[in-house]
Amino acid sequence: MTQIPMDDLRQEFGSRLQENICMANYTTARVGGNAAGLVSIHTVEDLADAAKILWDLSVPFIVLGSGSNILVGDKGLDKIVLHNRAHNLKIDTKSDTPQVFAESGAILGTVARQSALRGLTGLEWAAPVPGTVGGAVYGNAGAHGSDMHESLKMAKILHKTRGIEEWPVEKLAYQYRSSVLKREKMPVVILTAVFNALKSTREDAWEKISVNQAYRKGTQPPGASMGSMFKNPVGDYAGRLIEASGLKGRRSGKAMISPIHANFIINLGGASAQDIWTLMKTAQDLVSEKFGILLEPEIELIGDFD
Repeated sequence: MTQIPMDDLRQEFGSRLQENICMANYTTARVGGNAAGLVSIHTVEDLADAAKILWDLSVPFIVLGSGSNILVGDKGLDKIVLHNRAHNLKIDTKSDTPQVFAESGAILGTVARQSALRGLTGLEWAAPVPGTVGGAVYGNAGAHGSDMHESLKMAKILHKTRGIEEWPVEKLAYQYRSSVLKREKMPVVILTAVFNALKSTREDAWEKISVNQAYRKGTQPPGASMGSMFKNPVGDYAGRLIEASGLKGRRSGKAMISPIHANFIINLGGASAQDIWTLMKTAQDLVSEKFGILLEPEIELIGDFD
């Protein structure tokens, strides 16, 4: 277990440092043990400065946005959490090639909706996505036939040893729900992003958003969850495979594979991360046994799991 120099962190962050924080209060699945500490971040300058301090002190940390698409273990985290709330947004509608600038703590759906309200098209697919810009850049978030690979122009990234760099979308080497940052677990922090957009009308852009949001509401379950649990295998759908394995409605403790969409696991109230992990393993095992396909998690596991 890493020995975190809490006295040094108290001196560096003062009252901004909250100690022994329950991660269930910061994740969309409402599960997770305690983290050693949490620092609230409100600007990208704060984010960069905090990351540099923690790297200099050799303190392990994670950057947390909305808390979706992650499963934090019940044993908690021997790490510091940087809770990213840097959410400034600038939308250029006057140039011949409009652009949308957003800080990494901005909610991606908010960026998409604000762009549409200003008569820009290209990000409507992202309106129902609950995660932040930083998480979307990191994991190549996607929906409704598009993704970050199609929409992103450039990301500004703080590298542990090289400082701040501007990465064009090509450098992120996007694959399905993956980037080179995620695959190689690079020591970086995503600061900002610039998205491509095209001129349209508010009415047309908002109509596309309305269709996407209605589809999401009609096909995805309500309640506390992390979003889609598994990546879709080539030529198939994880939800179909899990449903065909007879697992809709399967429970473990207070967690349940949704009877509405089998690629979602719902916290019924009081679930543990272990409950969810057990259902994930059950789905993987039965789908592998029945179809010979190993489902790959789309969510990120943080912490220890049995």
